[in-house]
Amino acid sequence: MSASIAAPSSSSGSQSSAQRVEAELRRTIVTLELPPGARLSEQEIALRYGVSRQPVREALIALARSRLIDIQPQRGTVVVKFSVKKMMEARFVREAVECAVVRQAATAFSPQSRERISDLLALQEMVAERGDHASFQRYDEQFHVELAEGAGCGLAWEAIRDIKAHMDRVCHLTLPGRHSMLPLIAQHRAIMTAIDASDAPGAEAAMRLHLTEILRALPKAEAAHPDLFE
Repeated sequence: MSASIAAPSSSSGSQSSAQRVEAELRRTIVTLELPPGARLSEQEIALRYGVSRQPVREALIALARSRLIDIQPQRGTVVVKFSVKKMMEARFVREAVECAVVRQAATAFSPQSRERISDLLALQEMVAERGDHASFQRYDEQFHVELAEGAGCGLAWEAIRDIKAHMDRVCHLTLPGRHSMLPLIAQHRAIMTAIDASDAPGAEAAMRLHLTEILRALPKAEAAHPDLFE
């Protein structure tokens, strides 16, 4: 492989070896530790993680189903390059799901989830101020998960996990600094303000605006990194 990745933790509970390898490879692909175009070796992955080649094969097949890698018989396995088409499809699906989530949240939202979201927003501001993009992405993900959980729609987030990975990769490319993160926090707060006011149309409008951010970032990313795009 062209990039170094850490072995998955041995404390992953009931996860199978294949699931642990898939989760770690997915993380390194989404965070661009394994960049678009990186070649993957079954044997090297198996050695690195201390597993046989069978769970590695299963992990790679799962990632191929998510369209994060391309398995080419006789030619090898590579991390797919960014695709504007896949990004637009991912955004379309995510917008449909998350707008439905915030409409539901505006009618009834868990007080416990609201408290956790307040904490998450404070954490987002803290890590944004110090330019910690990796932590910001983690808290951003937790914000959206908590939104779905608080609205009683936890499975909705699970349903879009695979397709949103294509958006997440671009976010890791386009959010390097504090100036890029702070507007997203303001958008998160606008979503919650509408939910707190039981304003379903307002919550939906705020979420739509939030999910257009990638449309502004995508052309700049493609111009700056043409070698990473199809």
